[in-house]
Amino acid sequence: MPNIRSAAKRIRSDAKKRDKNLAVLSELKSLSKKLDQLSSDPVKAQAVAATLVGRYDRASTKGVIPRGRADRRKSRIALFLAHLKKK
Repeated sequence: MPNIRSAAKRIRSDAKKRDKNLAVLSELKSLSKKLDQLSSDPVKAQAVAATLVGRYDRASTKGVIPRGRADRRKSRIALFLAHLKKK
């Protein structure tokens, strides 16, 4: 239990941030799984990929995930879409 008022406030604000960050990470994971399932439909996969790339940009801007991780995953999404177009 914190002895200082600011420490108590910090605990509360950290809990709020953690909940928001977990929600964003969960959404990213859900969209990634959805994209993997759409490997047979390139048109729908393109739409989901556009949403997912935007979400990665937003998450990295807000500091939820590091910029390099977002860039790496966006690159892999682009490779995945290129592979789908090839088929």
